[in-house]
Parts: sequence; structure tokens; C-alpha cells
Amino acid sequence: MVFKLYGLPMSTNTTRAMICLHEKEVDFELVPVNVFAAEHKQPPFLSKNVSTCCVFLFLSKLAPSHTNFNYLCCTCMQPFGFIPVLEDGDLTLFESRAITAYVAEKFKETEPDLIRHKDAKEAALVKVWTEVESHYYEPAVSPIIYEYFVAPFQGKEPDKSVIDTNVEKLKTVLDVYEAKLSSTKYLAGDFYSLADLSHVSETHYLMQTPCASMINELPHVKAWWEDISSRPAFNKVVGGMSFGQNH
Repeated sequence: MVFKLYGLPMSTNTTRAMICLHEKEVDFELVPVNVFAAEHKQPPFLSKNVSTCCVFLFLSKLAPSHTNFNYLCCTCMQPFGFIPVLEDGDLTLFESRAITAYVAEKFKETEPDLIRHKDAKEAALVKVWTEVESHYYEPAVSPIIYEYFVAPFQGKEPDKSVIDTNVEKLKTVLDVYEAKLSSTKYLAGDFYSLADLSHVSETHYLMQTPCASMINELPHVKAWWEDISSRPAFNKVVGGMSFGQNH
């Protein structure tokens, strides 16, 4: 049975899941969630056991200013809603990192072994650095991406104070990465894993901003980025990752 992935090809969370599926060569159908066509109000999406609130929060940044998202949010059936959503038969999952962990585990015998399931120490390190991405890297990068890509859709200039604050946070994180990558090729060791994969989508957008210099000025981080961004799985999704802007 072909997996169904509900989401947006420009979304870092959706593409995180897509990259993992491509790494494992898993057939899947991408089902776009089109808020402008009110697809979020139709039973097929509302019945995925998640609400659509977070879809609204993301897409409201892209919609015309007159769109009544307060009304749309009233259709939510639960207090949380996320993209992507993955369907595998009768199993429905949300949260992109949970989806990638599930795919990596289900297809663990298919190379690459993204979770290092045959070595407990390596598997633990994969989990550590996946957590680092979630708790340190993403919280610094995400606001920067928002200001450079999403804010302009609202007719606003990027908030320099937000960018500056998070650039400082990101510098601290990248210094740790540079030290780690000076001793191993990838974050968890000398092997590509979910820890690296989790960084690809958000770093792709970061590299289209003036903040790209933060990566390029660190030789080991730069080499790591050039490596993980050149993988065929990412090349299969990067074409859809566009806000139609240049920075």
C-alpha cells in the first residue's frame, strides 16, 4: 500500500518527511493541503485525527489579508493540528520527526540505516543529535526563516531585531557543530543518519539568506552541509521548496 503524506512541498516539516521517504525509496503520494480551496474544511482532512489549527497558523502568513482565518479556525476538531500527516494503512501519524523515526524503523533493513539499529551506542548518538536539532538548531533557525520568507507575504519587512537575536543563538549552536564535525564526518558519527537529515530542509532556506555566511565561514559545517544537501533524496524535493523570493 502506498503511503499518503498530507502537507505542503514548501514546508520544512513536510519536506523533512519526504526526504526520509525518498532515502528509503518508499512509494508515497503527496496530498497537498490547499487552504485556499477550503480543503481543510472537508471530511477527508478533518478525519485524519488531527485538527487543522497549525495549518491555519502557517498558511495564514501566505493568504490575502482579508481571509477570515479566525472563522476557519473554529472548524478545528482538536486543540492541535499539524502538517505533515502520514497515512500508512490504518495508522495515522503527525509530527515530522515522529514520521521520520517511524519510516526509518519500519524500513531499517533498507540502506541507509538512518537509526543505526544494529549498534546501541550509535543509535543513542543519533537520538542525541536529533534532539539537538529539535531543541537548539531549529528554534534558532526557524524565526530567521520566518522573517526572511513568511513576513514578506504579509507585506512586512523582516524584523531585524528578531533576526539578530536568533543569529546570536545560532552562532552558539554552530560553534558546537563545528567542534563536533571536526572529529566526525556527520553529527552522530562517520555515518549519515536521521540527525543529519533533520537539518536539511531548514538549512536549505537559511542558505538563501544573508545568514548563509554563518555556515560558509565554518569549514567543517560547510563541508557537512555540502555533503548532506547533495544527496539524491533531497534533490527530489528541493524543486518544490520555493517562496518565489530572492534574498
